[in-house]
Amino acid sequence: MKILAPDTIELDLAELSDAGDQVATYAVDQPIPSGHRDAEVLVVWRNTAENLADAAREMPNLKLVQTLAAGPDSVLAAGFARHVAITSGRSLHDGPVAEHALALVLAAVRRLDVLQEAQGNATWNTEFNAAQSDPATEQLYTLDGAKVTIWGFGSIAGRLAPLLAALGAKVTGVANSKGERYGFPVVSTEELPHVLGTTDVLISILPATPDTADALNDDILRLLPARAIFVNVGRGATVDEDALLAALQEGRLRVAALDVTKQEPLPAWSELWAAPNLIITPHVAGNRPKGASQLILTNVNAVKAGDPLTNKVAG
Repeated sequence: MKILAPDTIELDLAELSDAGDQVATYAVDQPIPSGHRDAEVLVVWRNTAENLADAAREMPNLKLVQTLAAGPDSVLAAGFARHVAITSGRSLHDGPVAEHALALVLAAVRRLDVLQEAQGNATWNTEFNAAQSDPATEQLYTLDGAKVTIWGFGSIAGRLAPLLAALGAKVTGVANSKGERYGFPVVSTEELPHVLGTTDVLISILPATPDTADALNDDILRLLPARAIFVNVGRGATVDEDALLAALQEGRLRVAALDVTKQEPLPAWSELWAAPNLIITPHVAGNRPKGASQLILTNVNAVKAGDPLTNKVAG
């Protein structure tokens, strides 16, 4: 079997070569070379949309497309034939994304952006010191006792929720179906409006799907209390950025932190850069797939044996 591996990550696929498979590296920002268009497995990581579309058109022997991204939206949009199995990198980013989400939550709760600005101005911010220690406002500056809602309660949330709980947060998940996951209560998406009114921190880990487009819209934002914080480490397509900008400008949201935006890189002309009380990081929550080689080996061997694939999303 011939497997194409991307040039954007180092992978240990020696086990496949030892078994007689052919493993070749390809450039993710160029058309698939004619000599490699007969490959049966395509591993995807940081590929351009043009590269994926070219692969979908020009690789007739494909049996499996394995993306290392947690969200397979770009691969699903590329136009691969229906018989081609597509598997995601679900679980590969759980630790890194949970870490970054926690970092953004803490930065927003403790207003490290405000303190960083004071440092840049060589100012000892005594007003901030007084606010975070005042009994009337101190709850704004801590996760201890805060009500945290995680929208999109999958495996990343399973890593993140215990970290938040260890700091005293009361965590509630939101998913398509209610119940309990990873030891935390989960409400259905239909019940989200009833939870938002008492939410101190709303974290979105939603994937990009037709159903989640602009899921965080003006109606949802208006259900949050003005003290609330919003953090997005899911996908930029899930946020109505105009509605978020308006909520920040009008003081209807205490602070927001975005690791993802609709257009990436975020263009210099975007109003988000100058939005008040907004922390932006350049889509760095993931970017470090952990266990990628083993997932590829597992799925390639499953294709050979005709066994069920791990993280299959299409095909």
